[in-house]
Amino acid sequence: MFFKRIAGGMLGSNCYIIGSNNLCAVIDPGVDVETVIKITDRSELNIKAIIITHAHYDHICYIDKLREITKAPVYAHSDESEALADSMANGSLLFGSGEKYRKADIFLKDKDILNIGDLKLEIIHTPGHTTGGICIKTNDFILTGDTLFRMSIGRTDLGRGDYDTIVHSIKSKLYILSAETVVYPGHGTSSTIGHEKKNNPYTI
Repeated sequence: MFFKRIAGGMLGSNCYIIGSNNLCAVIDPGVDVETVIKITDRSELNIKAIIITHAHYDHICYIDKLREITKAPVYAHSDESEALADSMANGSLLFGSGEKYRKADIFLKDKDILNIGDLKLEIIHTPGHTTGGICIKTNDFILTGDTLFRMSIGRTDLGRGDYDTIVHSIKSKLYILSAETVVYPGHGTSSTIGHEKKNNPYTI
């Protein structure tokens, strides 16, 4: 399996590349396309899918450029697909750009499975930070976007969020996973489900 975290996107966002058998998915393309392509070319990986955990500007700002270059389809929950094309909903207006993006090519829903080579990516719908936010689980780790961070959770005051909903999503869908499951969030460093379940001040 290939796994790479690219940190340092807008607002310190994380982009992830995950792959198997010369195929890969790029999750949350909030870093420059040249960096992504350099990594995939060097590792002889073909980008099969572009997946967004949620449609906020810092996680999607290079989505159309990457889609154009690679011809890979964009996967998103249907609610996030609509937000891609709405500069208010995707947050780009907050940064003075007013950017709008093409809608997703393929819609995702809870419990969907995407196959990337030998990898099976399980989609977990976790609304709260946004209405269509998702987490992506495979093997012994999970990519949590802006739902769950190390010792924190995603903010819920950006127009499509709700505090009670995000806490419910975390407790009912993430904290039921094995304590050893590694958490790779949309910002910051990794953690584990066990650590967050025991220590995260927003959910204990």
